[in-house]
Amino acid sequence: MRNTQFGDKNYTVEFGANWVEGLGSRNGPQNPIWQMVQKHEMQYTNSNFNSLTTYDENGINDYTSIIDDYKRAYKIFEQDAGIMLTENLEDRSARAGLSLGGWKPGQNKTMQAVEWWQWDWESAYEPEYSSQIFGVVGANATFNQFSGDSVLVHDGRGYSFWLKEEAKSLNLTDSNLWLSTVVTNITYTDQQVTVHTKDGRCIEAAYAICTFSLGVLQNDAVNFEPPLPQWKREGIETFTMGTYTKIFLQFRQDDIFWDRNNASQFLLYADPHRRGYYPAWEPLDIPGFLPGSGIIFGTITHEEAYRVESQGYEETKKEVLEVLGKMFQRNISEPIAFAYPNWTHEPWTYGTYSNWPQGVSLKMHQNLRANVGRLWFAGEATSAQNFGFLHGAYFEGQLAGNEVASCLHGNCTDRAHYEKLHGNVEYFEYTLQNGWRASTFENNNDQTA
Repeated sequence: MRNTQFGDKNYTVEFGANWVEGLGSRNGPQNPIWQMVQKHEMQYTNSNFNSLTTYDENGINDYTSIIDDYKRAYKIFEQDAGIMLTENLEDRSARAGLSLGGWKPGQNKTMQAVEWWQWDWESAYEPEYSSQIFGVVGANATFNQFSGDSVLVHDGRGYSFWLKEEAKSLNLTDSNLWLSTVVTNITYTDQQVTVHTKDGRCIEAAYAICTFSLGVLQNDAVNFEPPLPQWKREGIETFTMGTYTKIFLQFRQDDIFWDRNNASQFLLYADPHRRGYYPAWEPLDIPGFLPGSGIIFGTITHEEAYRVESQGYEETKKEVLEVLGKMFQRNISEPIAFAYPNWTHEPWTYGTYSNWPQGVSLKMHQNLRANVGRLWFAGEATSAQNFGFLHGAYFEGQLAGNEVASCLHGNCTDRAHYEKLHGNVEYFEYTLQNGWRASTFENNNDQTA
């Protein structure tokens, strides 16, 4: 969660989390983040994903019917994932699963845009990099368990306001609470955990909960002594950290190019040459959001996010204005404000949120979330069902906190972990019958076959 002041009137915009997804249903489970947003009377607007206008390089091009084609394939994809999970069948990439469901976008630019809208926009990765089984699990655990409804929070106090208000119960002036402090080293033994900080301080505790992002763990931004065991490092390294980058522009009122009274909530662009090239746009200067602000923002993910975050602002701005010019078939004036975050290079995140890749089993993921002695782990990435969601981080933090509290009261139970995880093909099955002509790992006559 991260907001910033933006534009000529210091509007609060969210570089990080913006939505509450899966609100809850009457007499059913409620999303705790939604409950917090309501409790603290935050400003939000219901997201209407049918309020969508589609574009290509020649302006408006209505290809929304392709969304129905995707959804038909996704229904098969979803059912297959359920069978694979319950019958212990091999996982596969979301790309393969969608293809088996009849969805084959190939180089079709409008199909690619729809696929980005339906998959990448949530996962921050393409289907090629995503698990079919757990991609469906992640969606169902939020949108089927709670509801299909979402809201965009646009509160002047920032989305994190509810969290700061809840944190007041911790006594923020307590000298034992160190905020804005960089951790460099964690030493753990059978008796205690010692945390060392960049400013030379240290603190000792009976137990500790690490809520570092997956990106921080993967980039070795914190040193662990002794080094984390192999099974733990495998759990960390096999999961993936995505990057979801929002690009904000503010225009003078006379230069606004979208219809402020009738614009859709969402604008989708299909580039003729590159998939995921500035595909999603959301005008905020429309009724129900931030009228009069002149603000619009776009979203990019994964490789495009890496590319944009590594180049100069002026180059990015030029690309963005060219795309908007094609969409609206007019020259777009210079914005009076322009900003985007640099999540991939932020040393406290190294990305935005996690995605479940093909080939990572539930047990391998459990190694990511398992404790190492007195060192517990939590965060959205450790959530087996709500990874990538803010409420996933909430649930995991709550669970780890309760487990450590039990430890402090003498009732400690380690989380399960798996030191060796085996595949489903025995070595003796590598035979000619299965297409295996020669040994790959044995040395015969001083030559490796």
